[in-house]
Amino acid sequence: MASKGLKGIAPVPTAADFLDIVLSKTQRKTPTVIHKNFKISRIRNFYMRKVKFTQDSFDEKLGAILSEFPILDNLHPFLASLMNVLYDKNHYKLALGQLNTARHLIDQVAKDYVRLLKFGDSLYRCKQLKKAALGRMATIMRRQKDALAYLEQVRQHIARLPAVDPNTRTLLICGYPNVGKSSFINKVTRADVDVQPYAFTTKSLFVGHMDYKYLRWQVIDTPGILDHPLEEMNTIEMQSITALAHLRSAVLYFMDLSEQCGYTIEAQVKLFHSIKPLFAGKPTLLVINKIDVTRPEDLSEDNQALLATITQDPTVHMVQLSCYSDEGVTAVKTAACDALLAHRVDSKLKGNKINSIANRIHVAVPKARDDLVREAFIPEAAKNRIRYDKDDPVGRRLERDIEAEEGGAGVYNINMKKNYLLADESWKEDVIPEIMDGKNVADFIDPDIAEKLEALEREEERLQAEGFYDSEPESMARQINSGQACFDSDDEREAVENVKQLRDKKVSQDKNKMKNRPVMPRTAGLRTLSEMSRKLTEAGLDPSRIEARAEAIAKARGVQRKRKRDEDAEGDMDVEQSSDWEDEAMNVDEDTPRKRLKSNAGKATSATAGAHAPKSRRQLAGMANDEQTSKAVRLRNLGQRRRNMHAKAGESDRAIRVKMPKHLFSGKRKAGKTDRR
Repeated sequence: MASKGLKGIAPVPTAADFLDIVLSKTQRKTPTVIHKNFKISRIRNFYMRKVKFTQDSFDEKLGAILSEFPILDNLHPFLASLMNVLYDKNHYKLALGQLNTARHLIDQVAKDYVRLLKFGDSLYRCKQLKKAALGRMATIMRRQKDALAYLEQVRQHIARLPAVDPNTRTLLICGYPNVGKSSFINKVTRADVDVQPYAFTTKSLFVGHMDYKYLRWQVIDTPGILDHPLEEMNTIEMQSITALAHLRSAVLYFMDLSEQCGYTIEAQVKLFHSIKPLFAGKPTLLVINKIDVTRPEDLSEDNQALLATITQDPTVHMVQLSCYSDEGVTAVKTAACDALLAHRVDSKLKGNKINSIANRIHVAVPKARDDLVREAFIPEAAKNRIRYDKDDPVGRRLERDIEAEEGGAGVYNINMKKNYLLADESWKEDVIPEIMDGKNVADFIDPDIAEKLEALEREEERLQAEGFYDSEPESMARQINSGQACFDSDDEREAVENVKQLRDKKVSQDKNKMKNRPVMPRTAGLRTLSEMSRKLTEAGLDPSRIEARAEAIAKARGVQRKRKRDEDAEGDMDVEQSSDWEDEAMNVDEDTPRKRLKSNAGKATSATAGAHAPKSRRQLAGMANDEQTSKAVRLRNLGQRRRNMHAKAGESDRAIRVKMPKHLFSGKRKAGKTDRR
């Protein structure tokens, strides 16, 4: 995983691949057909377009490479120094500068040759100018072979760098080779660094992550450092020096007192003093590793004196651990994290930011105006309030006690009205009136409505008993409708006329309704008696009377159909006996009903009689026998074969299809087709 700020770089092609990509794209994306008979302006534009497109393609590809590679001046100092150590800053800048120069040269070449193409007087001259322009661009790119190869190697190496965040909480492990640095990072993080019993197993920075106090911590394992001048350090050691110089972290300097690492205690102490300037401003821990073999107390006086030169510094805190037995691993991790947290807090308090914030904060402190002691005020009602006791029978009862007495949760329903604040306590249990349209519904309820309904029902029964609702005689109705009725008074006549007008009006309305109603199709109704019976039964009606009537009607119609069928059969037999070619029709069962067909003359004929009538085939008209017929068919098929091969509809089909289909004779030339134009 690449470091933060060095991600997302696309592969860098070689010089040959670069040319193939750009020139093939020019061939694919620009027109390829030109003739000398075209206008000279069209020929010029044709080749100018190719030169400009090639220049744009080079500019796009080179610009992408230059923008994706990081600029060292814009990176964090740690990342910039690390790239300088790994790739040589001067070489890196030179390679990017060469590509930038090549891009400007290609732009200048395209500009010059486009100016010359504007004055080309023939297709040949324009083509030669185009070839010269593309050739010079290709020459410029071939000269960048080494720069492109170097940048591709840098890109591949950057992709393998660990993701180091220079601004997060970091524990930095350093020391001589083979003193147990990689073993410690494997213990406290999820990293898996290779551990071997020889020096310089770790050749680059390795990063692990852990959690402490709900925070994410970064632990960096650096390669081993030897005690010699900075100028003599190799690339592996310089990675450690770079991390120590630029990362704000807690430094864990590991020492092996057992000297199993191959280096003496004196050499390890000397290395600490050599790189101590890099620890300035950082919390430093001296970690004594492999205490399962040798502890500081077991050292000789000389070695203890050497070790004291480190521990007597108040900024250095000594801790002990054994990665083999896991003794003290957690304690070392906790001590390092706490030291770094305290250092970060102190640095923030000492900075300018805390002063700018503290200037805007004012803490008000009341000044003592006199010597009076002002105690807290507690109201008398609060002091005299009796403490709640659930066993006290006269004490106040909580809602929880009432709930337990009346059935518990799920049974008890709290009375929300008892806490209402009303002028009269007796109003709490009143029914809340129902309001509709801003009016109380109770104001519109008649209290005597039941007695009034009873009186109306009694009057209705009396009128029915007197025959008030009986229908008038039919003769009287006919007289009224015809206008011949006799009336005792004008009022009676007027009332009857009004009734007649209302009745006529209703009849006309019913007619209009029937005229405008939707028409039900005949197939939408019930088709069979059993279906109708099932529907009536589902509706709760008795279909027995309808079924009996339907069976009676069907039986009567069946007798009528049988009588009519017998009469038709007798007439058909007379016709059949008078025809010699219909003798075989007598073998048909007489009980089989004959379907009545309608002839062209409009008269009904029997289906059996029509089935035996000889049919004439127009294709065989004029043929003497079957041999002549088969020969005619064979000759007809032979004459149609050529038309069928050409998909002709018949002899009159003279249509000529497109001789040059567009999908076969349009578009660009493919490989190997140059000689056809």
